[in-house]
Amino acid sequence: MSADLVAAAMFAGVVLYALFGGADYGAGVWDLTAGRDDMADRARRQIDRSIGPVWEANHVWLIFVIVMLWTGFPRAFSAIMTTLAVPWSLAGLGIVFRGGAFVFRKSSPTYGQAQLHGAVFAASSVVTPFFLGTIAGAIAAGRVPIDGGGDPLTSWTGPLSIVGGVLAVLVTAFLAAVLLTVDAERRGDQELSEWFRRRALLAAGVTGLAALTAAATIEATAPSLADGLHGPGAPLVAASAVGGLTTAWALLRRRLAVARIGAFVAVAAVVTGWGVAQYPDVLVDVATIDDVAGAPVTMRMLLVVVAAAGVIVVPALVWLLRLVDQPRWK
Repeated sequence: MSADLVAAAMFAGVVLYALFGGADYGAGVWDLTAGRDDMADRARRQIDRSIGPVWEANHVWLIFVIVMLWTGFPRAFSAIMTTLAVPWSLAGLGIVFRGGAFVFRKSSPTYGQAQLHGAVFAASSVVTPFFLGTIAGAIAAGRVPIDGGGDPLTSWTGPLSIVGGVLAVLVTAFLAAVLLTVDAERRGDQELSEWFRRRALLAAGVTGLAALTAAATIEATAPSLADGLHGPGAPLVAASAVGGLTTAWALLRRRLAVARIGAFVAVAAVVTGWGVAQYPDVLVDVATIDDVAGAPVTMRMLLVVVAAAGVIVVPALVWLLRLVDQPRWK
């Protein structure tokens, strides 16, 4: 029971990182594709305003997940980090380069340097979620053996990994576009809000098609995960579809508050559905939670740590997001 609770807490961190970290990455996607006109400059300024106060705090969830996996399920951690060392390294480099470029872009002494750092920030915002998606796809496809001896290339370049990487980028772009539409509206910039709204609708359509492609790929390459999605994960998959359709409807009707809720539901439900469908496996078709769980005393102490974090860290993050969520007119 303790191991299951630790696994649930760890996966909650995955969901939260997909939501908050994902929105940050998606903002970088729109930075990359904005173009070079006056509206593009306004969009980039809005992106800086929206993610500036929170982009670093959102990585708390990734750190939380890695520490929980390392401490609570060390055999799984070793297997994942060994077999998938290449995508993990590339994702890590993407996080480092993205953070540095985001900071240096705003303090560059010349326009050319600012452009260079902006390009690195935007490109890293695409590269990082892509490789994180390939990692998820490799695990879901059962390509990570417990001894960590999986092929360093083919383990994360299979069909489900590639589809997972592309879907991860599209999901982050969709979520970010919706949130940026709301932020621009709150600042009173109707023209910019409309600019993001059109892109949010485009992202919603493309992401929906990618999700259908992912579903077909799962059916063909990951039968165990497919069975879970047909069973206990099915209500969450349905909830994700409803959230996505609600978001599209709300964007068309310019009901932006509803669109934001729908986008969060769509992303949270599909990620949670994956976790529920995979349960009780940590490594699909390879190892269950009980197979790779650490010592019982370790599990109990991790639950104490999670409870302490819930009291100390979560309220601080909620307060930070609450402050950022207030209208900002300058």
